Amino acid sequence: MGTRKPAGNDVFSGQTPKVIADFDPPKKPKRNKYALACSFLASMTSVLLGYDIGVMSGAAIYIKRDFKLSDVKVEILVGILNLFSLLGSAAAGRTSDWVGRRLTIVFASAIFFAGALLMGFSTNYAFLMVGRFVAGVGVGYALMIAPVYTAEVSPASSRGFLTSFPEVFINAGILLGYVSNYGFSKLPPHLGWRFMLGIGAVPSVFLALGVLAMPESPRWLVMQGRLGEAKGVLDKTSDSLEEAQLRLSDIKEAAGIPEHCNDDVVAVSKKSHGEGVWRDLLVHPTPSVLHILLAGAGIHFFQQSSGIDAVVLYSPRIFDKAGITNDTDKLLATMAVGFTKTLFILVATFFLDKVGRRPLLLSSVAGMIGSLALLGVGLTIVDHSDHKMVWAIALCLIMVLAYVSFFSIGLGPITWVYSSEIFPLRLRAQGCSIGVAANRVTSGVISMTFLSLSKAITTGGAFFLFAGIASVAFAFFYTLLPETRGRTLEEMEELFGTFFQWRTKMRELEKQKTGQQLQMGTTATAAKN
Repeated sequence: MGTRKPAGNDVFSGQTPKVIADFDPPKKPKRNKYALACSFLASMTSVLLGYDIGVMSGAAIYIKRDFKLSDVKVEILVGILNLFSLLGSAAAGRTSDWVGRRLTIVFASAIFFAGALLMGFSTNYAFLMVGRFVAGVGVGYALMIAPVYTAEVSPASSRGFLTSFPEVFINAGILLGYVSNYGFSKLPPHLGWRFMLGIGAVPSVFLALGVLAMPESPRWLVMQGRLGEAKGVLDKTSDSLEEAQLRLSDIKEAAGIPEHCNDDVVAVSKKSHGEGVWRDLLVHPTPSVLHILLAGAGIHFFQQSSGIDAVVLYSPRIFDKAGITNDTDKLLATMAVGFTKTLFILVATFFLDKVGRRPLLLSSVAGMIGSLALLGVGLTIVDHSDHKMVWAIALCLIMVLAYVSFFSIGLGPITWVYSSEIFPLRLRAQGCSIGVAANRVTSGVISMTFLSLSKAITTGGAFFLFAGIASVAFAFFYTLLPETRGRTLEEMEELFGTFFQWRTKMRELEKQKTGQQLQMGTTATAAKN
């Protein structure tokens, strides 16, 4: 009878005994809480735009009555902020390269604070337009800087989740604006709209204070040669110290700093401070940069040209055309739009890094096309009916909610995620400002012409037009936009440059990556032996 080995033999032989947990698949790293907090604070600047959009939809009703404005003046009042914001977004790229991402956020909050107060104390239409101008510049700064800062501070594993925060807060701001409309609508009309607009100054104060708790962007710090500070931020915002080191190496390479240079402060070329950026973007772009620019500006253009601001800004008007005539009922229905939009954007944030950008984007736009077409059908039926048709009114309400749901689960957040992650480091701030400019110009045109367009081709016809534009957007996204999930910001440029042949390029990159991994594995095995 053979002797039985003692249970603890593995321990004495120098090997650690294995337990069941050792055979479990490696666990996915938890979300970095520090990066989450930084992204949360930076993205709160987007509340400013959201609140203005939401509150103006209801305030315009009372401003029109108080100042006895025509529809054309109402259109201009509502939409002009988008054009004014161009000045802010154009200046924000250079400002953020000059003073840093963090101070740019403070600057945006201060400008919007002044604009909100000016609007709240307006005594006539011209005074109100001055307030819109100041607030618009602040909104332009906020729109550009929030996605850039968030993308630069986020680890690759959760960049989609974190970079979607600006859109989350835009939606939260819209909902707050709708709630403000409903709450202050009970005041005398000449006071109600002033409180609706003036109370928007409050969030900007908290934003400016919150920024004091944020670190500067590690990529901006590297561009200034402040490697020691950048390393400290990356150590806190990465999933591991190894990832922090890798991110630092990639950023140093993109900024033109030698790999062996590890001093806390190093000299950097003036080109890292923004010189020559516009030339490289617009005058002599490489094929990769041209493809990136087309994708970044294109996704912003289609986000707005598919009609989202027409629905959000003119919801009370749309519901009025659909047959809901009571002011309180219209504001309640509009609140339902804001709530639905916010709910679905929260859902989208959890799928961006799991499902990927393209599947969500394409399914979102497909749903938007269907809901816009059915909304056009419902509004056309109501318009041509001589009596109240409850089912058609219900169809219009349901399709408005469906449209904002589909928008919020894909095209809404992905526009900001995608455009902020694809530009190379040196071109990122200015590249994103071009995307924001395209976004705001398109939004301004839509919001300043929607009432006139509705009169010319009917409200239903306007939504058929938006459905057609969304169909073109689907074809553009399907053919030109590669998947970016899981790529580091410094790898993005390799994905672009082949335009319609990006799938071939992606396969080549995957083969190259697999080959490198196999080579590393072989080297590691040889080292052990």
